[in-house]
Amino acid sequence: MTLEELRQEFPDATAETWRQHPNGGGWVENTAHVDDTAYVGPEAVVSDRACILDMAHIYDQARIYGQARIYDQARIYGQARIYDRARLCDRAIVSGKVLVYGDTLVCGGTRIHGAS
Repeated sequence: MTLEELRQEFPDATAETWRQHPNGGGWVENTAHVDDTAYVGPEAVVSDRACILDMAHIYDQARIYGQARIYDQARIYGQARIYDRARLCDRAIVSGKVLVYGDTLVCGGTRIHGAS
């Protein structure tokens, strides 16, 4: 995704307020935190105060925002939206058109799959 494409979703996005993650090339807003060991795929976006930690992977057109935390070896695919204070950890997998929000905790080997 280019900066111009990112601006379609985030009109105020600039090269000063966003960066591409070195591991995967996905876009990360400067207010968010993504560990260097995590993966953010080229079409994925992490914004607001979200945190992607450890060996967590974000793929496809997934969006992580609010104060969401994705850590350990959690995986997010498809058009999943993880936001508010939701947390995904361990080996949890979320895929498809899924919303995970509020104070939700998804851990262990839990798999959540929505329509593609």
